[in-house]
Amino acid sequence: MAFPWFGRAAAAPVEVEKKASATGKVVALAAGSGRVVWSPRDTVSLTRSGFVNNPVGFRAVRLIAEAAAAVPLICQDRERRYDMHPVLDLLRRPNAGQGRAELFEALIGQILLSGSGYLEAVGEGAKGLPAELHVLRSDRMSIVPGADGWPVAYEYGVGGRSYRFDMTGSPDPICHIRSFHPLDDHYGLSPMQAAAIAVDVHNSASGWSKALLDNAARPSGAIIYKGADGQGSLSPDQYDRLVTEMEMHHQGARNAGRPMLLEGGLDWKPMGFSPSDMEFQETKQAAAREIAQAFGVPPMLLGIPGEATYANYAEAHRAFYRLTVLPLVSRVASALAWWLSEHLDAEVDLRADPDQVPALAEERDQQWRRIGEAAFLTEAEKRVALGLPPLAMEG
Repeated sequence: MAFPWFGRAAAAPVEVEKKASATGKVVALAAGSGRVVWSPRDTVSLTRSGFVNNPVGFRAVRLIAEAAAAVPLICQDRERRYDMHPVLDLLRRPNAGQGRAELFEALIGQILLSGSGYLEAVGEGAKGLPAELHVLRSDRMSIVPGADGWPVAYEYGVGGRSYRFDMTGSPDPICHIRSFHPLDDHYGLSPMQAAAIAVDVHNSASGWSKALLDNAARPSGAIIYKGADGQGSLSPDQYDRLVTEMEMHHQGARNAGRPMLLEGGLDWKPMGFSPSDMEFQETKQAAAREIAQAFGVPPMLLGIPGEATYANYAEAHRAFYRLTVLPLVSRVASALAWWLSEHLDAEVDLRADPDQVPALAEERDQQWRRIGEAAFLTEAEKRVALGLPPLAMEG
């Protein structure tokens, strides 16, 4: 993908003070005024170990991102809900290479893997909105804090070159959506970071199993020969006869369970996995459940055995949307709406539409029925309770 803004001159930061707070100067001193604040974690390494090389992390991220990208969005303001709006048109086709689902899947995937997601506004379209929206990779973005602690610029680097996005003007060219991080003022905490130990355990268990198959796979048992004279070796004729007897009378389905008659100093010693070896499979499954829990995905949806938290698959599916997908979509949609309202110069609200989520249909029907039958509520109060705008006044 080409980045046309690499050829543009970097905008010089303008000393414009805005959004200052009482603790801003303390934050700026802790982070270093005017210097790039690097992420305290290695996003690339976490992505490779927890997403690219781990099937549980891969499936958890894909499941959340695809489900969130498929949730319909409602566009409305204080007066009405819109079926057609410039914001909806922009999101329907954000750029020449992506549709709405691809854009949101990439954005939410970046948030899940790094804790931060970045959208770039390119060009100028209808009513001041950007002509295009592009998701930028989180591992390439760094924040430049100002004297008041708020970002004055974002720097995006690729291949030894970087471009500086000036954040001192209006509207902002970058929309930064981040998860809550109690120890960082500028970057979010990703579920992958919280699951890093479980990812290492799961990957190590998989590597151990592969090494066992390659280098240390054990037979079911061993035949030990102890001669009368203390010699522990068979003659060639005795060895060939023993192999023939084993192949003819003790191998294959038809010989299953047949007792073995040993003579001439032969002894059978069974071999198997030690208790510590057999615990690796349980450890691996426990690590897989921890990874799923860090991302907020019921292990049942990932096919992880030993999970009995939910009574059935449908209940786990509802919990997944109610506790993980919808809160994430709401946070992303709210941040995106506020950013686009600055470009539009008019307040607009974006929110998830749970009425169009099949997994929540039963719960939504119950809510609509309960509010509709509440005789103590007026029609206006019922619409507010359901998240609907007020009815348009007839002239």
